[in-house]
Amino acid sequence: MPCGRSMSPSDLSNILKDLTLTLCNIPSVTGEETEICNWIEQRFCSRDGWIVNRRQDSLWIEQSTTSGTKPLIVLAGHLDTVPPRQDRAANVDGDWLEACGASDMKGALAVMIHLVETVDVSALPVDLGLVFYSEEEGPYERNQLRVLLAHEPRLKQADLVVCMEPTNNAVQVGCMGGIHASLTFAGKRAHSARPWQGENAIQAAGPLLTRLNSMEAKPVSFETVQFWEVASITTVNQSGTRNVIPDHLELNLNLRFAPNKSVDEALEDIAALVDGDCEVTITDVAPSGHVCLDNPWMQSLVAHTGRAIEPKQAWTDVAQFSEIGVDAINFGPGDTTQAHQQNEGIRVSAMVENYRLLVDWLGSINRT
Repeated sequence: MPCGRSMSPSDLSNILKDLTLTLCNIPSVTGEETEICNWIEQRFCSRDGWIVNRRQDSLWIEQSTTSGTKPLIVLAGHLDTVPPRQDRAANVDGDWLEACGASDMKGALAVMIHLVETVDVSALPVDLGLVFYSEEEGPYERNQLRVLLAHEPRLKQADLVVCMEPTNNAVQVGCMGGIHASLTFAGKRAHSARPWQGENAIQAAGPLLTRLNSMEAKPVSFETVQFWEVASITTVNQSGTRNVIPDHLELNLNLRFAPNKSVDEALEDIAALVDGDCEVTITDVAPSGHVCLDNPWMQSLVAHTGRAIEPKQAWTDVAQFSEIGVDAINFGPGDTTQAHQQNEGIRVSAMVENYRLLVDWLGSINRT
């Protein structure tokens, strides 16, 4: 089946639905991906024509024979989910499949797996590789894609990586960088009836909060694609009770910065915003991703599928591929509004559409 199109729409829909349900029902909260990694590894090890390389709980899977002359296209997806609601079991209602991780991104993993099981990959005008990796939803430094990139040199030869994060089947380029910083305000404890005897750590944060409230989202454009730089306080921790002047306040500042900005430049933005008002501790740093509008294989995907080009107004592992000089984009069947939601779900028809678009594009690259 060189192009993967002879299957009936209903058969394709049912297979993708069942495969997604199977993946969603395998526990895979961040840090607990061994079982799902085992399942995918065994599935590919039982098939001819593939080399499976495992690093921790992550997989680099490539064709056993490659031409060396074809473009190398890589499909990538993370295995983990955020913690599920314990009272919600996976279920299907017509076109809607509801389960933790369905949109982010078990539906995409199902498309990846089914694509290589139904298409004669050796007949494609490209070499195809697959990445399944763990701990994407956790801190950046624990993301296991870094392990694969460090130990699998073939990945660095990719002409384009398709990160199959939720995009509603649009082509989303680049990605925002992200920094989390702990902002600590120190005061002096006192009785709230005599506040002049203390120093209120919460009120000391007033000038900074005022500056944040007055900040508008900053547009940053790349040709027709526009990103928005934003900064937000996302958590608050303080000491004391309701009749005590607090002597400690800790805020989490989350800065999202555009692809044209380095981590060092983003750190300078934080320093300018804080302006010496408090102690700053950087707790997590994730770089931004390159906007590869000039990549010919990305251009061929857009031209062949007619999908819109959008910015990725969030962080994805496009950033990690960018760091090693490999162009990557985001293109997946998941619904961006569903990721991490209590009743997360995905349209089965969106998975079918994503599968069809990828198969048709991969088969036409050299003719676009």
